[in-house]
Amino acid sequence: MKIILTHEVSGLGAAGDVVDVKDGYARNYLVPRGFAIRWTKGGEKDVAQIRRARKIHEIATIEQANEFKAKLEGTKVRLATRSGDAGRLFGSVTPADIATAIEASGGPKVDKRRVELAAPIKTLGSYQVSVRLHPEVAANVGVEVVAA
Repeated sequence: MKIILTHEVSGLGAAGDVVDVKDGYARNYLVPRGFAIRWTKGGEKDVAQIRRARKIHEIATIEQANEFKAKLEGTKVRLATRSGDAGRLFGSVTPADIATAIEASGGPKVDKRRVELAAPIKTLGSYQVSVRLHPEVAANVGVEVVAA
């Protein structure tokens, strides 16, 4: 099935790309979650609009991405959350929480969709989080989760 991506999907493509995927993957995962829309001839107009919006928000060159990476990796991120006695969190730390904490600690503004967590953060401690800045550049940010 041909679809138009409305958001960046790891391993598949960026917003505005027209890709061909299995029917079930599109019907059961991508379309219901709003990551994609079905491709139609009229949808081609949407592709141009999505690509224009993407160009405004994306980092255009590798040099810009490397500068952004240097700023991010120099930032100390400390996230205070509620936790129980054993250090287990009430809930988990989301990519949106991390993006907000990066900005609050004096770092650059990061889109929450670019923050990649290897596994959900559910306990106190220090973690390495990857922030995908460009298809070829990713920054590793140290996040310290502490009790509030």
